[in-house]
Amino acid sequence: MSKYRLSLLGRFELSGPDGRPIDLTSKKLAALLAFLACMAPQAYGRDKLMTLLWGSHFDAQARQNLRQALFRLRRVLGEDALIGSGESVSLQPDVIACDVPRFEALLADGSRDALNEAVGFYRGRLLPDIEIPEEAWTEWLTAERQRLEGLALDAMVKLGEQELGAGNHEPALNAANRVIAISGLREDAHRLVIRVLAAGGRRADALKHYEDFTALLKRELAVEPDPATRALAAELRKSHAPRPGSGGRSDPASETGAALLPLPDRPSIAVLPFANMSGDPEQEYFADGITEDILTALSKWRWFFVLARNSTFSFKGTQASIRQIGAALGASYVLEGSVRKVGNRLRIAAQLIEAATDRHIWADSYDRDIGNVFEVQDEITRHVVAAIDPAIRVSELSHIARRPPSSMQAWDHFLRGCYHNSRYRKGDTQIAIHHLTRAVEIDPHFAAAHARLSLTLAFAASHGYTPDTAETLAAALGSAQTAIDLDELDASAQTAASHALVCARRHDAGLEAGRRGRDLNPNYYLAHYALALALMFGGAAGEAIPEFEMTARLSPRDPSMWAILGQQALAYYTARQYETALHVAERSLVERADFGGGRIVKTAALVRLGRLEEAAKVFAEIPQVAFQQLRVNCPFRSEADWEHLRDALDEIAAAS
Repeated sequence: MSKYRLSLLGRFELSGPDGRPIDLTSKKLAALLAFLACMAPQAYGRDKLMTLLWGSHFDAQARQNLRQALFRLRRVLGEDALIGSGESVSLQPDVIACDVPRFEALLADGSRDALNEAVGFYRGRLLPDIEIPEEAWTEWLTAERQRLEGLALDAMVKLGEQELGAGNHEPALNAANRVIAISGLREDAHRLVIRVLAAGGRRADALKHYEDFTALLKRELAVEPDPATRALAAELRKSHAPRPGSGGRSDPASETGAALLPLPDRPSIAVLPFANMSGDPEQEYFADGITEDILTALSKWRWFFVLARNSTFSFKGTQASIRQIGAALGASYVLEGSVRKVGNRLRIAAQLIEAATDRHIWADSYDRDIGNVFEVQDEITRHVVAAIDPAIRVSELSHIARRPPSSMQAWDHFLRGCYHNSRYRKGDTQIAIHHLTRAVEIDPHFAAAHARLSLTLAFAASHGYTPDTAETLAAALGSAQTAIDLDELDASAQTAASHALVCARRHDAGLEAGRRGRDLNPNYYLAHYALALALMFGGAAGEAIPEFEMTARLSPRDPSMWAILGQQALAYYTARQYETALHVAERSLVERADFGGGRIVKTAALVRLGRLEEAAKVFAEIPQVAFQQLRVNCPFRSEADWEHLRDALDEIAAAS
């Protein structure tokens, strides 16, 4: 059994026998271990190792640096971990399990299971986080990166071919699209996508992909697709021609015109036209209006794909099953609903279904007086859309929990990161940062993952979970800016920027980003929460209160309700509404009994109400860490607002 595990594909990660990460502190020490692990069991001369990592140093200094590095590695891995025979050095067999040799061994096996495992090992290019300014290192690393990437891409295409041959269309499409994400002009991967789509009955999508790829080749290389690809497209056009007497119209279940999903490992949703169950033709317009409003509102969530109206409305009045619709549109989830009018009452029902299994994910119904039809339409849309986002997250997380960690993609890491981030504890926050960092390494264009990483880093900084608060806040701002650069219409990006800017006491910029995030997606509860924080700490606590209330309304079962209520209680306290502040603070403590922030606001409110004996009891239960981080957690623009809170705590501390 190997004592240590070393991952080099994607980033350098070394863990000990207990599974805990080991920080080697030095990039050159990490580079030396990585080189020896990649080349094991081969031994290398000391001169080769000196040139590799210290080639620009004088010979005596380079030799001394190598000697010290080998000494430090032995201290970490054990005295017997390295074999030193004269002038040669190598790793002792079975001391370290490294992903690179395992990756190559699996490729040599070539079976479908082995290829699947190998592809899971390839989390990204070799050592992206280890750059050493030495010519020999750069030459070796560049060549190895190209070699291993080429092997990985070949394996992904081969795996996709095998999955297609076994009739497993989704894994085949995932494999092909992963190749394209790494090497966008690789023709055998694009050809595989076309074949998979055609095999799944999506010939229109297959031809659309061919046309897009042809345009890409023309634009980038000024060439045509190769003969095999052109022949495949010609065969598809022949089989795609309308049958005599069909009037040129195809069955929408086999030809949808839906655009190829570029990242099928993330969920997609189709909103079917809501059925009019009233027998009243006028309600048809209302049902269609509800459907279109939900489509528009869902499109503001940028982390999943929403199928276009023209695609979903082609199924209106058909008898296609949910599974058929999902397969035809490439939709992971289907939302369907109905509208029924009885007298002056409307009943609207909606249900979210997992297309592949027909499993109901979420369902609800709403009874309303007709009254103002447009207000009813807006209210129902808000309720339905706010419920769909967390329902899909929970459903997706249940799938991901059953996958082995070695097979996780960017989407999987993103969801795991969101889950651990929502637990708001130190250990979970560190795990969340790990998963979200992996997500953006695998898919650097994943704006929502950059945004969530920013939120998590800002939370870690404000709660003292990192050694350097300023550095972590700077990283949070950087991740938020990356998210905005990737997709400036993503509300989560603006929300993350708002939160990080407020934590960094850049209140005006934080308020502007908060308002922009809220306006981009009015149904995104975190956008209202970030805006509320920006208003409260920026000096407008009274304006913040309705935003906190909307946050709770949009996410009534949120696992972090204790934090929402705690900040809302602080807003009431800052606005000098002490009775309400006390009541809301107590509600936050019902949600989470060990919440130090809730106890702080409760104590301060009791002091302002003159209930000093009660305040002293609550004050005694506040954990010390809550006081240590209080100034960071309360980045008020106004010193008077800060003193208003601090003075109440100082008064009870003196009395105690």
